[in-house]
Parts: sequence; structure tokens; C-alpha cells
Amino acid sequence: MADLRKVAHIMRRFSLEKWGGTETVVFNISRAMAQQGIECSIRCTNMFSRSGYEAMDGVQIKRFSYLFPWIGLSANAKARLRLKGGSPLALPLFFSLLREKDVSIIHTHVQHRLGGMARTAAKLKRIPYVVSIHGGHFTIPAEQNEKMIDPFRGKPEWGKLFGFLFGARRTLQDADAVICVGENECREVQKRFPAKRVSYIPNGVHVDMFAGADGAAFREKYGFQSSEKMILCLSRIDYQKNQLGLVRAFAEFAAGHPEYRLVLIGPVTVEAYHAEVVREIETLDITERVLVIEGFKPDDPLLPSAYKAAEMFVLPTHHEPFGIVILEAWAARVPVIATRIGGIPGFTTDEENILLVEKDDQRQLVGQLERLSADESLRRRLAENAYREVSEKYDWSIIARRVREVYEQTICDYKP
Repeated sequence: MADLRKVAHIMRRFSLEKWGGTETVVFNISRAMAQQGIECSIRCTNMFSRSGYEAMDGVQIKRFSYLFPWIGLSANAKARLRLKGGSPLALPLFFSLLREKDVSIIHTHVQHRLGGMARTAAKLKRIPYVVSIHGGHFTIPAEQNEKMIDPFRGKPEWGKLFGFLFGARRTLQDADAVICVGENECREVQKRFPAKRVSYIPNGVHVDMFAGADGAAFREKYGFQSSEKMILCLSRIDYQKNQLGLVRAFAEFAAGHPEYRLVLIGPVTVEAYHAEVVREIETLDITERVLVIEGFKPDDPLLPSAYKAAEMFVLPTHHEPFGIVILEAWAARVPVIATRIGGIPGFTTDEENILLVEKDDQRQLVGQLERLSADESLRRRLAENAYREVSEKYDWSIIARRVREVYEQTICDYKP
């Protein structure tokens, strides 16, 4: 039996105000393990937070100062890197990890310099480390990658020295185990590293929290009339998520369906894109029909209430390693339309628990909106099939158990 006592998770950031899929995964796995008596701590930079210690439901969060190691970055460039992209340097995090006692395994959810720190700390402490790939390492589209590196394009990068010292480029190669949230990325890692332990473990959801929600609270808060119906999209407001395409499709759909409103919820990770979405809403003259909310904290009861208030959920994304929001909609028994892209086809079944559309096919998206709005039996069938699927396979208790098995196997097989 493996001696699994303490797990140290490494992340880029952990902020309630800028919560995303990675935060959801790490926190819920850590909380589930803490309830089983396994101590879990999250170490990250203090982006959008203060340095120091915080406890949340038995999970320790430790935040450290950082910097972006390029010469000549403007204030705007740094702000963009905090929201998305960039490879911060956080030496206080590294030294804190070295000092931490009784850590059984290190689990890094980021690569680059922070991942290299996790790699080096594990080697110095003579313990194994695991890398999670939350998407984008092999599958991110080239044009989107170009947008992410734009803030430091042409700037001298003095932090390359630390990347070399920490072996940042070998973070994945030297890992004792790899966990992938998407099947496509899992296959790619297995192909590149056939001798390595590589596991596909999808994201999860607290099924009961969404299944038991009441949509009335959200509708009352945001002034929905009893006759109005709601289409929900909950995702980062970011060019990768393609809210712009949904706005255009909704404008076409809404012309014949005056009872529908569109609600976009999510933290803004690309300010310029958010502004573009707002301008398009104004240009299409649907301002009164579209509500944009810049995200909820993960523990806000209005989050599950928003799902329950919706007639349908739409994820028009251009890039999606998995799609936790689909699971949340399934748990709330809301029918889903999503792009056939990334990891989504790997855990969904078209026409059975979801309706899939091709990337940027506005006509097809409008057609599926029309179809769902007109067919109550289809909505009910998709929702019930999806709820059965999520209940049987994706509750966080199930996902955490699978991650724990990876930890225990890795510790048993580890040879310093």
C-alpha cells in the first residue's frame, strides 16, 4: 500500500475572481482527498490575490510573489499575461516547496517555468511528480497560440536561464505519470511517451448541487419575465470560446423567437474580445435581448441557479480540451448544443445526450437552436440521457478516486 499522506499541487494562479476549469478540477480533487484524510495544498502565484495562506474546505492555498521575466513589458502587456498566457517566475514558491515536509507526491498543473520548478523540487526531495494536461499543450490552434505570445513578442527573455536550470522543457518528459483531461491529448502523449504511465481522467461535477438547484433565484435577480425563455452560455469570455459566433447566431434565431433571451456568463480573460462582443451585440440591435455577466464565484448559489433557469445550454467554442460546463448543464438536466471539437466528442454522444455542430457553422447552429426550441420531447430525451451519464461517471467522488489510484500506483513504482 502506497504511503500517500500529503499532495502538493502547483498552479499558475488560484483566484475566486478569475475562476476557471483548472481551478475547479484542482480544488474539487483536493477537497475530496482532504475529506479522506489526505493533506492537500495548492501552491501558486499571487495573481489577482495577495501573497500568503488561506484555507478553503480543508485545502491549504499558498500564494507567492512572481514576475514575468521579459525586458520592456508594458503595463498593458503584463495585464494581458496575468489574464492569459505567459510563463511567470516564482522563486519563493520553489523554495517553499523544497522546505515543505512529508510531501508524498507533487502534482503540477502547469508546465514551463513553474512546471520545471515542480520537476526540480521532486528530484531534490526524491519523490515522484505527476503532470496534468488540462488542454492546449498539443492541440491549441496556431492562430490562438500567436495571440497568447503577442504581449512579449520581440522582448528579450532573461528568464530563459531559469527555465534551463529547472529543466522546464523536460517537465513532461521526466514526469513519473501524466493525467490528461481530454482523450485526444491522452493519445498524443501515449504516442510520444509509450513507456510512461498516461491516464485519461476527465473532469467532474458535483451532480447534486446542480440537480437540486432552483432557477427562480437567477430569473428574479436578473428580471426575467415568466414568459421569457433563456439560452445560456457559461465560459471564459475569450476568443477561444467564440461567444461572438453565438451572438450572431442568436440574432438570427431571435428574429423569429421574441420569447428568448441569451445570457453569457464568464470571467473576462481577453478584454479586447469582450469589447468586441459588446459592440457586436449593439450593432445587431439585440442589447435588450442579451445579458452579459462577468462571472460568478464558484460558490455563488446563482451559478447552479443559472443552469436551472435555462431552456438550453450552448457552448460554441473553438478550443475545448474537455468542457466542465457541459457536465454542469447535464447535471442540471439542461439540453446542450456544443461544437464538435477537442475533447467534447470523446465523452458525448451526438443525438443521444448532446447536439454537436461544426466549428463556425452559423447556419447549423441556428438550425439546432430552432430544432431544440420546437421539440419538447427532444429536449427531454437529451436531458435525461445526459443526467444518467453524468451521475454514473462524472461525480467528483468518482474522479477523485481515480486520481488517487494514479498517485498510489506512481508512489509504489517510484525509483529515485
